[in-house]
Amino acid sequence: MNAPLLKVEKIAKRYARGLLRPKLTFSLAADFEVARPAVVGVLGPNGSGKTTLFELMTGSNLPSAGRVLVNGQDIHRVRTRERDRLAIHYHQSYQLRSFQRSRPNFMLDHARCDSPLVHLFDEPQFNTQDGYIGFMLDFFRTLKARGRLVFLCLHPNEPYHIDILRQSCERFIFVQKGTVTQMADFDSLMADERVRAYLGALAGPAQAQQQRPTPLP
Repeated sequence: MNAPLLKVEKIAKRYARGLLRPKLTFSLAADFEVARPAVVGVLGPNGSGKTTLFELMTGSNLPSAGRVLVNGQDIHRVRTRERDRLAIHYHQSYQLRSFQRSRPNFMLDHARCDSPLVHLFDEPQFNTQDGYIGFMLDFFRTLKARGRLVFLCLHPNEPYHIDILRQSCERFIFVQKGTVTQMADFDSLMADERVRAYLGALAGPAQAQQQRPTPLP
């Protein structure tokens, strides 16, 4: 049986302040898997842990517990210079994130693939002119068609951001206060009261979300 393309297995990250009596300041926990190529939407309030989750999934942040398997390989046991052959994190302006390791590279494994299987786009800046949105949506679809898994993280502040999520993503993850919740589809996402409170006016009337969207450029 083939391994899931991505398995986030009881991953946790905890931050604490103080040496003698450490006080927990933030924690993140996630446990999910994506078996096949897909485009997954990720959203949640600022400071909720979205970027931390992406960093854990790409090996640029060490987990406090758990592991991340990409096509069956533990990304945190892969040599740092080869982790982007498993998963790659594009942060806002598409700058690549650095990597953290718990042991010397010579003690770590080689990546078992040559190009990234998981692509994580962290709040990309969508330009509404010159067909850029259409180009990016085509790019996401092309990656999926080539057997890749795409995560698209957006912090919606315009109605077209909702349309991007609706038209490009087939499942969703909502992150709030370090809690990671999976949503099976767009309707499930928009039916969640936490999501609607987060989106505010952008959520619109519940019945309006079920109308057929206008195609993006």
